[in-house]
Amino acid sequence: MRKLVAMVVVTILMVGSIETYAQTVDAGRGDIPLIVPTDYDGQTAVPLLVLLHGYSLTGNRQEDYMKFGELVNSHGFLLAYPDGTQESGGDRNQFWNAGETCCNFMGSDVDDSAYVLSIIQAVQSKFNIDPKKIYLVGHSNGGFMSYRAAHDHSDTIAAIASLAGAGLTIDASAPPNPVHVLQIHGTSDSVIAYEGGDIQGNTYPGAVATVKRWAGFNGCAVEGVDTGRIDLEKEIAGEETTVTRYTKGCNSGGSSELWTIEDGSHMPVISETFSQHIVEWLLAHPKS
Repeated sequence: MRKLVAMVVVTILMVGSIETYAQTVDAGRGDIPLIVPTDYDGQTAVPLLVLLHGYSLTGNRQEDYMKFGELVNSHGFLLAYPDGTQESGGDRNQFWNAGETCCNFMGSDVDDSAYVLSIIQAVQSKFNIDPKKIYLVGHSNGGFMSYRAAHDHSDTIAAIASLAGAGLTIDASAPPNPVHVLQIHGTSDSVIAYEGGDIQGNTYPGAVATVKRWAGFNGCAVEGVDTGRIDLEKEIAGEETTVTRYTKGCNSGGSSELWTIEDGSHMPVISETFSQHIVEWLLAHPKS
């Protein structure tokens, strides 16, 4: 469990240097930070991105790390970054109940899948959100949660991006609707292993197994195609990340993609374009 606790001190983002419209929304558990583009006028429907933090982190600290707020104006989306539930004991870490593997270590009955949907609905009640452009991004425990919510709410969520998370840990049929999925994972991740592993005896699939499973859910051929390389890790020289796409024969509105960071860790030192790559991928994958 302690391997999931954050291993770095994240530098605080000086949001005052970014001209955005900061608000909050309440989905039943208190205020959630919401960043709105300065040119939002309520007349044009805009995308929504919900950022789900890793185990032991908070929404604020996750946003400090990934800095999606810096892209809200240039790419025209709303950003929400909620907190999970605080554990009842131990170190009282914040977590998302994404299933039997990660990361409900205290046996809580909290329904975070329903809460994620309520966050989306709360934002929709206040803002003009494009129903075809609702996205989740999750890191580690938040990645697990993104997959869980996508499976449970496939009618609502267009696409997800998971950094160092994993897909469903139990056998399940395909969700009723296709969902685009992007898995980003470092081959040297010692917390959530690229090849799969277990947490307290509960197994989780590896990165390739996760994207192939969702390729199957989405009706895609399960043979991926390497389409190029990009730079996601600041401290690894060159374009260290291989892009593998599973897009052949997919049902409309669904696809699967894997970005493999060669020698990447659980919490990579992200490049200047890391979050931009994710946002642009999400915006290019709306619901059909």
